[in-house]
Amino acid sequence: MCRLLLVRAAGEFSIPERLKGLAEISRDSKEFQGHGWGCAYLEDDQWRFYKNIKPIWEDDLSQFGKTTLLLGHARSAFKDEGIKVENNMPFHDDRRVFIFNGELRGVKISEQGRIGAEKIFNFIKRFDRGDLLEALKKGVGIIRKRTQYVRAMNIILADKKAAYVASVFNEDPEYFTLHYRQTPDQLVICSERLAPDGGWAKIDNNAIRSFR
Repeated sequence: MCRLLLVRAAGEFSIPERLKGLAEISRDSKEFQGHGWGCAYLEDDQWRFYKNIKPIWEDDLSQFGKTTLLLGHARSAFKDEGIKVENNMPFHDDRRVFIFNGELRGVKISEQGRIGAEKIFNFIKRFDRGDLLEALKKGVGIIRKRTQYVRAMNIILADKKAAYVASVFNEDPEYFTLHYRQTPDQLVICSERLAPDGGWAKIDNNAIRSFR
């Protein structure tokens, strides 16, 4: 399964420095994370996107500059299928950016999308009436009811103002637990703890919450 990263800060930070951490945990993961990667970041208050079919640890991360908001995703394709750059996350629309890590079996929802993660993103958007947290809660709740088995369903959604997280898993908590580190000036959410080691906390299983 995939590796996720979100960084939001009051001031600009180095994108390559943060992506290096994502590259390291992806390269060293017990599950292969080399089916491509992608990121989204703000530049001049506009979303910019990048995707590459290479593993993140083989790409040139120095090409990026600075930002105040970054989402990164390293992909582990389900059953090694659909390995195309257009299937890489983040998925996005004009306002929202979406990254996903997990595996659902026997999902019964009708939605558009090239792969399961994109279908989940589009399904959650159905319920957004101006409150993205409530949309996430409703969408995830319905998906859980219509799925035979949720191995894991970790979601990070972001707009320019906040991050919204759903963390659901039924096995391997060491691998699927999301971690966050928040100070008055910076928020980091990641599949694993990154340096510095201090100040990290776990996002509880079955939690759906926002970070502002």
